[in-house]
Amino acid sequence: MTRKTATLVGFIAVLLWSLLALFTVGTAPVPPFQLTAMSFLVGGTLGVIWIAATEGLGVLRTVSWRVYAFGTLGLFGYHALYFSALRMAPAAEAGLIAYLWPLFIVLFSGLLPGESLRPMHVIGALVSFAGAALIVLGGASGFDTAALPGFVLAFLCALTWSGYSVLSRRLGNTPTASVVVFCLATAVLSTGAHLLWEDTVWPSSTLGWASVAGLGLGPVGLAFYVWDVGVKRGDIQLLGVASYGAPLLSTLVLILAGVAQPHSSLLIAGVLITVGALMAARASASSSKQT
Repeated sequence: MTRKTATLVGFIAVLLWSLLALFTVGTAPVPPFQLTAMSFLVGGTLGVIWIAATEGLGVLRTVSWRVYAFGTLGLFGYHALYFSALRMAPAAEAGLIAYLWPLFIVLFSGLLPGESLRPMHVIGALVSFAGAALIVLGGASGFDTAALPGFVLAFLCALTWSGYSVLSRRLGNTPTASVVVFCLATAVLSTGAHLLWEDTVWPSSTLGWASVAGLGLGPVGLAFYVWDVGVKRGDIQLLGVASYGAPLLSTLVLILAGVAQPHSSLLIAGVLITVGALMAARASASSSKQT
């Protein structure tokens, strides 16, 4: 697989994550950790079927337990920190801090062997972050110091996912099939967190169950498999900047579904995110030519 193809495969994850909000709205009133457990169970089961039909389940025995621990920490740690942050701080502000992870991916990728981080990568990431901020902070009420613990958790959330994504590059020889175990282990840990801190509430309609299935098949299923391919073999800087397209696409999907109302800042945000991505793409193209 070429670097360009792997980058395009990784970008599928960004497209799938744009459906996360819509499907999550449809699953109400299922609590967060229960929803995480249910959707990752679907995503993990999907992976088991895929591996059994292609490589065979024996490939999972070739992966070190350390890799499984690392992947599970990345997936479960991110979601646990994210949900906890949203409980302790206003959703818009905490969400924006958590969405520093694409910028961190761009910055941290410069530490990887064989990667070239250019100033235009960083500038593009900052421009796209400004565009994402316009969208995420649409319902912001201000940064309250009382919510500081929640903001700290959101920051750790961003570090967790960016660290997972960048360090996955160092596991380039590890088969993507290992993500199956990450998903199933995350489902188990989420079940434990749910039983400790939440009351069980099942979806109240067919639409709710369909939304859970949709999450597991897409944003909390296939997305993690294609993201694994992208960050291991593709242009990780470009993927990081392109990830800022997810909140824009997510908002557009919610508008088309009649769940959200359009607002003027969307156009400005779209321009900023697009310009930032183009800047990063230009920097990546220049690096490839020099190489």
